[in-house]
Amino acid sequence: MPARLLNYVNGAWREPGGDTWLEVTNPATAEVLATVPLTPPAAVDEAAQLARAAFPAWRRTPATARVQYLFALKQLLEQQFEELARSITLENGKNLADARGELRRAIENVETACGIPMLMMGDFSEDVASGLDEHMVRQPVGVAAIISPFNFPGMIPFWYLPYALATGNSVIVKPSERCPITMQKVFGLLQQLGLPPGVVNLVNGGAATVDALLDHPAIAAVAFVGSTPVARHVYARASASGKRVQAQGGAKNPLVILPDADPELTTRIVTDSAFGNAGQRCLAASLAITVAGAERSFAPALAAAASRLVVGNGLDPAVQMGPVITARSRERIESLIGQGLAEGARALVDGRNARIAGCEQGYFLRPTLLAEVPRGGTTATTEIFGPVLGLLPVATLDEAIQLVNGGEYGNMACVFTSSGAAARKFRYEADAGNIGINIGVAAPMAFYPFSGWKSSFFGTLHAQGRHAVEFFTQTKVVVERWQDDWSRKF
Repeated sequence: MPARLLNYVNGAWREPGGDTWLEVTNPATAEVLATVPLTPPAAVDEAAQLARAAFPAWRRTPATARVQYLFALKQLLEQQFEELARSITLENGKNLADARGELRRAIENVETACGIPMLMMGDFSEDVASGLDEHMVRQPVGVAAIISPFNFPGMIPFWYLPYALATGNSVIVKPSERCPITMQKVFGLLQQLGLPPGVVNLVNGGAATVDALLDHPAIAAVAFVGSTPVARHVYARASASGKRVQAQGGAKNPLVILPDADPELTTRIVTDSAFGNAGQRCLAASLAITVAGAERSFAPALAAAASRLVVGNGLDPAVQMGPVITARSRERIESLIGQGLAEGARALVDGRNARIAGCEQGYFLRPTLLAEVPRGGTTATTEIFGPVLGLLPVATLDEAIQLVNGGEYGNMACVFTSSGAAARKFRYEADAGNIGINIGVAAPMAFYPFSGWKSSFFGTLHAQGRHAVEFFTQTKVVVERWQDDWSRKF
């Protein structure tokens, strides 16, 4: 019997009272793992009201006391590391190595947020005018909502959750209805911490649940990761309700390969970037721009590497790439591959119609490599979000940078070269928030912001590090003067 998932509200597990439940399936086998509720607006309202009621006391808890819960959470996450990684693989499909890497990044954010007593410090200026002092303090914003996607069910909530808690906010997490099981387990660990009721809450659901969170007057801040159309909707709707918002959208991450790039290293890194997690990463490479004839050596090398990748159930230690998230995603990706071929691209490796022994019901594609993709075509411009890499040749580095900067998205751009001058030119001129130099997945460490640009991000302050601290706090400036003569009192 599949597990029946619950919400976690005000320190207790409960059903939300709605009539609609969705099946959560293992994408490698199509096995039903659990059923998840779609929380109706009335239950969202109750969770938001209880979170708001918990906020004043949590805000008054000293930061040094708040972070003790995070120290304890880190230990629990370490103790349950393998179980949580297995949960990620079961519901998402990525292999265990990727799941472990995801969870390690989640823990790094907990560790970084433990520095809140210093990260949250204000400023003080004495004698800004005669007898006048001025200082600035950071105070929490109130109730924060975190809306996370399916592709990193264990990591992305931790881009926000530890910072929101450490800075004194109460929190509501809405995981993806496609991959809600890992957060269910994480909240089981949070329950063990003994946090005050209402400080951390879990609300499952879909689009209607999200809109209820965006509209609710008790919620002061919203953090979201997902596709660009939904990110734009979240940003517009929540901002219209007076909330501060950060909304991470989609991407079309270009890699620029120069002829002097290290052949073996570049081939390995580009292959991992394009096909790791079946291409379902917001930092997955999806377009390789080869410069000055670099495609002559790199195209066959990448084709050979893609063909060798072992595809299957992510629980198998030998597997290097798992399935995509749903049958519908597979159909969409295969349709986009067909469209790219119809527009003139040439398939060096065609991953459609994959059949995996022992996983015949799974949602699999094999890696796909398309050469000579036309500029402005589907493969060059559309976020495919699957294991598809397009190759586009250009004559010069300037032309490659022009292509990078002409795209709609600005999440990541990378260059592969042995030239320091070329690398500096690229990092200086490329219009993207995360830049990689001989790196295929330029994912910032927890103490740096995850910096999307253009249509990849809506907002001002990003996830992680100091940006997260600033996002979940508001500044208060105090200007003070004391007129009384203290010497007459003593």
